[in-house]
Amino acid sequence: MQDTRSLLISTDFPPLRRGELDTLQVNLGYLCNLSCVHCHVNAGPTRTELMDRTTIDQVLTLLESRGIGTLDLTGGAPELNPDFRYLVSAARTLGVRVIDRSNLTVLLEPGQETLADYLAAERVVITASLPCYMEQNVQEQRGKGVYADSIHALQQLNALGYGRDPALELNLVYNPVGAILPPSQVDLEADYKRELGQRFGIVFNQLFTITNMPISRFGAVLLAQGNYTDYMTLLRDNFSAANLETVMCKSLLSVDWQGFLYDCDFNQMLALPLGGGRGRHIGELLQAPDMAGQAIVTGEHCYGCTAGQGSSCGGALD
Repeated sequence: MQDTRSLLISTDFPPLRRGELDTLQVNLGYLCNLSCVHCHVNAGPTRTELMDRTTIDQVLTLLESRGIGTLDLTGGAPELNPDFRYLVSAARTLGVRVIDRSNLTVLLEPGQETLADYLAAERVVITASLPCYMEQNVQEQRGKGVYADSIHALQQLNALGYGRDPALELNLVYNPVGAILPPSQVDLEADYKRELGQRFGIVFNQLFTITNMPISRFGAVLLAQGNYTDYMTLLRDNFSAANLETVMCKSLLSVDWQGFLYDCDFNQMLALPLGGGRGRHIGELLQAPDMAGQAIVTGEHCYGCTAGQGSSCGGALD
């Protein structure tokens, strides 16, 4: 697989500095039951990297000591980490808001029969990937049968109260098919709600549109198809300085499966450590001073977060 890292390191992207930390985004490992084309983590069923209990306990200590309000769990499929429920329950006991970034189909995996009920009992926010409301587009990105399984999982979550009960938040995530920017988040959310509601009776809270990043698996596809330069030109030409104020890296800290720290999940995949230089571990941060004001490590991929309406783990920025 071709790697875009060397093409992204040198950049003229405007300098950024960290603000107040309110979200800890933790990658629990690269193991996943799917292998999606747009996946910037290159996750899949054969990956073996998983966060261990010792590191998970350090995550919990950091949440408590720093008073961090949100724990954002990602992967891979974070639910496939054997200590997923241990971490979620402990974080909820601390009063932390927990987000599970789910691919939906994991709810139907053998051994996960009680997962949906568990998430509802713990009042976990589910942010679920559904690249499109049309089956063909989902199939292109995620494979045959994934769309039907995703619809089944959403109906299961709705039956538990997700998307209906204010305490059970269900959000969906859209990624474009191909080297284009996402359409208007507001307009596309209305389309999703209409189509999923009319065809399957599905309801949800919000739709988040996220720009595909030119790294890992998607970056390799761009290079292989000869579209990398054109895609980067698209991102640069649509740069909006207004999005610099609300990019997620200002308030979020990313932790990899080994406990090393990054400004964001994308920097994690590009091996660009927090602060530059040598990698810093979560254990070091337990005694470190506040990071507000520190420089954020940037690269050409940062134009993906600031192009057009902007892009973050919480969707559009404007």
